[in-house]
Amino acid sequence: MELVGWAAEESRRRLAAVGSRWAHSRAVASRAQEIAAVVDPADRSVLVAAAYLHDIGHAPELVASGFHPLDGARWLQDQGLDRLAGLVAHHTGAMFEAEARGLAAAMSHFPVECSAVSDALTYSDLTTGPAGEPVTVAQRLGEIERRYGRTSLVVRALEQASEAILAMVERTEVRLSHRKDGGPIAAR
Repeated sequence: MELVGWAAEESRRRLAAVGSRWAHSRAVASRAQEIAAVVDPADRSVLVAAAYLHDIGHAPELVASGFHPLDGARWLQDQGLDRLAGLVAHHTGAMFEAEARGLAAAMSHFPVECSAVSDALTYSDLTTGPAGEPVTVAQRLGEIERRYGRTSLVVRALEQASEAILAMVERTEVRLSHRKDGGPIAAR
């Protein structure tokens, strides 16, 4: 099975029973597919696969540390998918939360990829709501704050990560305005 098909099936199989995680992951992958022209053609399947798998660490059978980016990355590394493991480990500024949880050393086993792919993954995650609905980045960050609480570790880490993740979103938006294939993309 090809990478995207495998990622979609694993995500569905492992997240379908975990609240809205499958709906969110499926919609993040759909968004990644919509904007895939912002990355090199050879990286498009990696972007979409990473989008399907970015929350795989929420699957009950994969939970080890309780921090979904790390748990998902460890599982992907066990599958021999090191690049995907790094993208999942570090999606949407996860390193800031890892540091707050005392998991920075464990996260250091996964390379940080600073690329159009990692930017587009974060963009896709932040423009997709928890049930898969399109949202603005501000709406998504507000939803996370309401869900976890203003003083939660998750929200504090996102505030620390905000400069980095907003730069990723901005770089993706610039790439969208200069698409390689010249076709229009619907803005969210």
